[in-house]
Amino acid sequence: MRQDNLSRRRLLTAAGVAVGAAAVPSIAKAVEKRPAGFTYCLNTGTIRGQKLTIDKEVEVAAKAGYDAIEPWLDGINRYKEAGGSLKDLKKMAGDLGITVESAISFPSWIVDDDAERAKGFEQVKREMDLLAQIGGKRIAAPPAGATREPGLNLDKAAERYRRLLELGDETGVTPQLEIWGFSQNLHRLGEAMYVVVESGHPKACFIPDIFHIYKGGSDFNGLKAIGASVIQVFHMNDYHADPPREQARDSDRIFPGDGIAPITQIIRDLLANHSSAVLSLELFNPIYYQQDPLAVAKTGLEKMKSAVEKPLSTG
Repeated sequence: MRQDNLSRRRLLTAAGVAVGAAAVPSIAKAVEKRPAGFTYCLNTGTIRGQKLTIDKEVEVAAKAGYDAIEPWLDGINRYKEAGGSLKDLKKMAGDLGITVESAISFPSWIVDDDAERAKGFEQVKREMDLLAQIGGKRIAAPPAGATREPGLNLDKAAERYRRLLELGDETGVTPQLEIWGFSQNLHRLGEAMYVVVESGHPKACFIPDIFHIYKGGSDFNGLKAIGASVIQVFHMNDYHADPPREQARDSDRIFPGDGIAPITQIIRDLLANHSSAVLSLELFNPIYYQQDPLAVAKTGLEKMKSAVEKPLSTG
């Protein structure tokens, strides 16, 4: 791991601080107790290839039996530009028992270029306002725009993340730091937790992603050191041994439990930390894009619930 601006002592300090750190029934969804208190969410990237509108994606999530949805901002923008009402979208989701737990976008909020970063913050503000109108609670904050050249100063990243969080205080939408395993910056669990802790904001949080943790080379045991309040949303997926880690791409993601990821350990560690996280299925597999979106969503939910029930049944 590069430690250009991150000493071993400061990293350990950040990790140490991190330690300890209701739905209306929807169509075709039986009311049932969620295992271990987790909320099951559909990231719309999983059915992105089917090119549905956001209202249809909400319907798919409800019909499949999910509690929540994690939409992409470009889909919300297209819906609005086509004349769709955000107020009606919020009501429809509520009537179907679907909450908007998080959302995905790629503003350049973390970059060193002042002008580009200013545009990124303007984009985030607009998108937070849109999300607030449909009841959105959180938005992902990955290191978009700072992926190719290494050497990002993590202290500056923490300052910029705090500014995002302050925007969130104004809008009611919380930005969640996210690592990208393929990035030259912010691709390790330790780097992310350093930025979370050093932001100094009480709402600072982090979205883990099984594929990105694997791709970035961190050990999954690092999740044991992250308190439940820091992990509010967890991106669920899996991967095969082939292609090897260095060559793996987002499109290689598969359903949880169909690969070699230590998902039982991951769920067990979340439970040990008293987590009630939103488990959000995020896949970008072109094979799934060729299938019926409802069938894909249903299969993904079944796989996630099976992954959760396994450590519960085995103890």
